Amino acid sequence: MKLRYAQTACAQAYADTLAVETVAIRVRGTVQGVGFRPTVWRLARAHGLKGDVRNDAEGVLIRAQAPRAHTDAFLLALSNSPPALARIESIEVRAEPKAEFDGFVILESGEGAVRTNVSADAATCAECLAEIADPNERRYRYPFTNCTHCGPRISIVMRVPYDRAGTTMAPFAMCADCAREYSDPADRRFHAQPIACPACGPKLWIDGKASEPGALDAAIAALRQGQIVALRGIGGFHLACDAANRDAVRRLRERKRRFGKPFALMARDIEVICRFAAVGEQEALLLTSPGAPIAILAATGAGKLPDEIAPGLKTLGFMLPYTPLHRILVEAFDTPLVMTSGNVSQEPQIIDNEEARAKLCGIADLLLLHDREIANRIDDSVVRVMAGRVRMIRRARGFAPAPLAMPPGFEDAPEILAFGGELKSTFCLVKDGRAILSQHQGDLEDAATFDDFQKNLKLYRELYDHRPAIFACDLHPEYLSTKLAKSQAQGRALEDVQHHHAHVASCLAENGVPLDAPPVLGIVLDGLGFGGDGAIWGGEFLRADYRGTERLAHFKPVAMIGGAQAIREPWRNTYAHLVAAFGREEFETRFGDLELARDLLNRPLDSVDRMLANGINVPAASSCGRLFDAVAAAVGLCRDTALFEGQAAIALEDSIAAEEPGYIFDPREPRELWEAVLSDLQARAPAGA
Repeated sequence: MKLRYAQTACAQAYADTLAVETVAIRVRGTVQGVGFRPTVWRLARAHGLKGDVRNDAEGVLIRAQAPRAHTDAFLLALSNSPPALARIESIEVRAEPKAEFDGFVILESGEGAVRTNVSADAATCAECLAEIADPNERRYRYPFTNCTHCGPRISIVMRVPYDRAGTTMAPFAMCADCAREYSDPADRRFHAQPIACPACGPKLWIDGKASEPGALDAAIAALRQGQIVALRGIGGFHLACDAANRDAVRRLRERKRRFGKPFALMARDIEVICRFAAVGEQEALLLTSPGAPIAILAATGAGKLPDEIAPGLKTLGFMLPYTPLHRILVEAFDTPLVMTSGNVSQEPQIIDNEEARAKLCGIADLLLLHDREIANRIDDSVVRVMAGRVRMIRRARGFAPAPLAMPPGFEDAPEILAFGGELKSTFCLVKDGRAILSQHQGDLEDAATFDDFQKNLKLYRELYDHRPAIFACDLHPEYLSTKLAKSQAQGRALEDVQHHHAHVASCLAENGVPLDAPPVLGIVLDGLGFGGDGAIWGGEFLRADYRGTERLAHFKPVAMIGGAQAIREPWRNTYAHLVAAFGREEFETRFGDLELARDLLNRPLDSVDRMLANGINVPAASSCGRLFDAVAAAVGLCRDTALFEGQAAIALEDSIAAEEPGYIFDPREPRELWEAVLSDLQARAPAGA
């Protein structure tokens, strides 16, 4: 039966879809160096398109010639099935004059290209894992196996454009087999800049021995014998030991002088993790994602690990192996490995072989080294699922420098360079309505970290061709980041932003609140920040939008006895709060029977009282963080010395029973809170009550 179509509007519309059209398709986002052009090539051929695809300064440009229905199907497939590491931000289609094409081809990048989004380092993909596990493959057990879907990216970039010559893979000339894969659009290693194999790529060795195939087995044997192994990873060194070996964990703590902070763990698969911690659906997706972060999980106690891994805590930080090197090591164990940052306490993670030899030889029994240099230090990312939402605790490997879309209203924002704070610092580039956050940089007070900060700032500005019209910095005049911003602004617009206003603004942006939205009540529960009046703020109630803020109320300012010493010794905050609430005489009279009172009275309170009376090194702070410290010390969780920043607050949070409603009090005058806390202590209530 022959079908006929009447010339109705519907039939005409259908006929239009069959007409051959030539269009230019502009794709923006993270679309270079991630296997995007080969994916376009395969989909174009599958949908009968003729034309070409190329990288250029704006992203990827596709010229396509086909019936509109074919082009529409191609665009739908591309939108729904991009490469794993790609992030499509926009697709624009415009009509082009008719052209002659012979099939569909991949073109070389144009002149002047390419300033592009460099993707984050990505966990080893399933195809590469299959290769390293197959004795018949030429990359069997090769620790530097990668493809366009996985492997190192930002950690190896030295300059733009992003090609092999601009990365730390430049010294490794491709062998014939790798060159063939690199040049074949049908191969998943087409234009994979870090491509390598045992014949031509980086080598692995045990320090003091020649490069040898047995290096991995020697490291595994050392771990089984309870030794500590320092291994050079993708973004820095790790220190590893058998997490089930209590003596090894203790030695690692002693040698590294990391006495309280929890160790991260790495397990071969989700099943192993589930023996020790609760893994929900969201956590499983995070752990197995290309970002492969450390996920903070509730310990179940079903499988026993030494208490020394996370002293005093009910949580464990787990990650899965994200490089072939880690995979091969961890796969040999039925229990997790400790996989903590390879550094000397209080210093940044080591990335260089020579520095590792100098600084880690007193910690590790064996050094597992390689010769693929690390251009940019990248710490492991840390996430936690709280109240059903993913919270990014530390954004680094696997996530940075992926751009973040900004809320409506920021599309035409000028280019801005924001320098961040002093602790746990990052910087941010605003361009084309996107926020490009650096990886976690660390504490700028450390000289090596500050050097890294400046080096990475220069690199990012080159990568993104960033030319800021506005420089933004913290209001604190003594922050190194603030001083650097002022030195680089050189007469251009400089905006100093109050610390807690920045916190509120970031929450607005994270939740997609438009630029022109009305003000909100921002409740900021922070440690310390330089206030608009020159005082130390930290527990703030702000009426705020993106453009400004008004301080409505705040926590009662309480003395920080000894200044920064109060951060390191939480008992000082307890005493300051008790004196502020009751005075020393009333406290001793009413609560002198408490163990807390006896402990405090054994400390040098007379000299402390003189400091308070004379205003000597006792700056007042409306800090919620110091209140957390004070309560934690009062209930005996972390009283004498905090071994790492936030230890007291973490211990307090970890101790709290979920079913307990907590205390209700007015933060402007917290005497009521302390009445309740001390009464509970007299009633011998547990710390988490």
